[in-house]
Amino acid sequence: MQHLSSGIKDSQPYYMAGLFTLSLRLVVGWTYFSAFWRRLVLENKLDPDTAGYIGEKFNHFLPNALGIKPIIEYLVTHPEALWWAMTIFTITEAIVGLFFLLGLFTRCMSIGVFGLAMGILLGAGWLGTTCLDEWQIGVLGIAAGFTIFLSGSGRHSLDYWLSATAEPFTRQKWFTWLGSGPIPLAQNRLHHIGFAGAVLILLLTLFTNQYFHGGVWGTLHNKSVKPKLEISGTSIKQGQLSFTLSRVEGADVYGSFLIGISLKDKAGNVLLAKDGEALAALSKSSIQNHYVAKIKPGKHSLEIPLGAKAELLFREEALQNLPAGEYLLQLTDISGATWEDTIIL
Repeated sequence: MQHLSSGIKDSQPYYMAGLFTLSLRLVVGWTYFSAFWRRLVLENKLDPDTAGYIGEKFNHFLPNALGIKPIIEYLVTHPEALWWAMTIFTITEAIVGLFFLLGLFTRCMSIGVFGLAMGILLGAGWLGTTCLDEWQIGVLGIAAGFTIFLSGSGRHSLDYWLSATAEPFTRQKWFTWLGSGPIPLAQNRLHHIGFAGAVLILLLTLFTNQYFHGGVWGTLHNKSVKPKLEISGTSIKQGQLSFTLSRVEGADVYGSFLIGISLKDKAGNVLLAKDGEALAALSKSSIQNHYVAKIKPGKHSLEIPLGAKAELLFREEALQNLPAGEYLLQLTDISGATWEDTIIL
């Protein structure tokens, strides 16, 4: 390829920077493109009616998302909008990942990587059963996007090829900002931007590490290990017990398995008792799901995936005309964990 006296070939520092960051660009590019590859080519995970639907995975982010929880909740309560959002997100990952991998419009794609990584960090940074999986992916993606934005893609890229074959086109200032080559800023100003950006990304890393996991000071915590259920809106009316059940912690790859629900009065008398087999036989009308991730009867228990929320209804003769007083609702997970809520009539 002939040597040109303009464009990125005339700038040795950017040529070398692009070479030094080549492995980072290739790996990060494949990381994002592979999400599309796995989701549509190897297996269709955009079909809402199949196991592994990406929308349900997205629902798992909901309980402890940072800053974008209202957006997630809106989408998981509107299945059609969720499907479109997941489709657009998948296409975006494919384009950004492939272009980043090939070094085409590298700086523009690095902004895309930064944005995708930020979404992963804020939505799923708290997930990870054995290590801080999603948090690490998010912060490293942000750092990679910022680094490649500064360096450009160097010789081994389509930006470089374009500069050799379409010089009038690539000599435009906008191509430098969207593609590769020397950033048209004074060196002192560029130094300040690079240093300030690195410091801000470090602060974001430390903040999210502490917020999601207590990883900077205090007690470490991992919300992806043990299931945690929340009970709200409990009431007993006209012989019917109703309450809203949400799962807000635990591994996203399998559900919480509820094997017992009981209601007792203050004296300890059992008014309602459902074991795992009874819960596995619950009718659909007894479970009113709110989101895409659904609480549903399993083989021997009631299965509660991460992020699921539903109102459960139980009608029993023993609940008719209960006297005023205090009642205790208790839920039991197969792990032995229990959750309780007090009802005052």
